[in-house]
Amino acid sequence: MNPDFGETASDYSRHRQGFPDQLFTMLATLGVKFDGASAVDLGTGTGTLARGMARRGASVTGIDPSDNLTSEAKRLDMEWGVSTHYVNATAEKTDLESDSFDIVASGQSWWWFDRPAALAEARRILKQGGALVICSYDWITGPGNVVELSEKLIEKHNPSWNMGGGNGLHPEFVSDLENGGFEGVRSDHVQADALYTKEAWRGRIRASAGIGASLTPEEVTIFDQELEEALDRFSRSDRISAPHVVYAAVGRKPVRR
Repeated sequence: MNPDFGETASDYSRHRQGFPDQLFTMLATLGVKFDGASAVDLGTGTGTLARGMARRGASVTGIDPSDNLTSEAKRLDMEWGVSTHYVNATAEKTDLESDSFDIVASGQSWWWFDRPAALAEARRILKQGGALVICSYDWITGPGNVVELSEKLIEKHNPSWNMGGGNGLHPEFVSDLENGGFEGVRSDHVQADALYTKEAWRGRIRASAGIGASLTPEEVTIFDQELEEALDRFSRSDRISAPHVVYAAVGRKPVRR
């Protein structure tokens, strides 16, 4: 499966909530400080992580190959009153200057990259001692919850989708950092459930890799109608709580001695 999130940019910008405050609290305990820092957000999408860093005082460059997504990011930045510089490029070849940034981050995107190449590029553009942050915000399936219901429906409509059933933990992030030559690697996670209306949850699922980024518009419409009916059976309330886990791993570019 090779999803194109640019095809679902509108739903992505409206319904993917982005990282909660718990991520930034956790990163502070892992030694990552944003105030006054220069940062790069790889695979920035609609800029949710970039805005979070910018709101905490960082000067941020967002990298994404999709103009559809970065156009939405710029619009959302204006609504939030923040400023981010966006570049249409890839995580593996950013064309940014070497040894120039305090922080390089990847939020909810690391698995889409050529990871060895992205690690090498992050090391190139980071200053000595700079931090590479790899983080995720994953929904968590459980018996009878709305995530389980939604994942089963995604698998029905897109049998090639194989990203369900996760627990939100990504030890591969730690392995990548260590194998990529980063030092002082640390990780942490926290549960951070998300509240949605039924309409917003449908939009969130449409904006996922298995639906809006992979299926045709006609197939998305058929899926969405079935999800709407399933949600009405699932709960009489319009408010749905979806369990999520925030996970982050951090490593530092070695300082030459």
